Amino acid sequence: MSKDRVPAAVPAKPYELERLRDPETAAAYLSIAAKDEDPAAFLQALRTVTEAMGGVSKIAARTGLNRQQLYRTLSRNGNPEFRSLQKLLNATGLGLNVVAAEQNRATYLVRVRAPGKRG
Repeated sequence: MSKDRVPAAVPAKPYELERLRDPETAAAYLSIAAKDEDPAAFLQALRTVTEAMGGVSKIAARTGLNRQQLYRTLSRNGNPEFRSLQKLLNATGLGLNVVAAEQNRATYLVRVRAPGKRG
């Protein structure tokens, strides 16, 4: 194999955003992030899903939330109010569903689900 030609790497971000437009995939992605001990992981995942679903400006228009406030809410140091989180998830076609944790774990998990799904 010749060393003079190395194929260019394909950026992962466009592929990731395309996949996250699917509510089922976005729900699974956020559910995994919600299990992380660092709340910033969930906010990062929520920012990525927001970007995939049209971006902060579009989501802000759908929710009626202020765009600058939404940027702050989704920042690494953001601390969204429950009402804002509900509006944001609804605007992306998602919702919250609380489930019992595994018996051998003392914590409870929050699972994000796509609308219309039971579980």
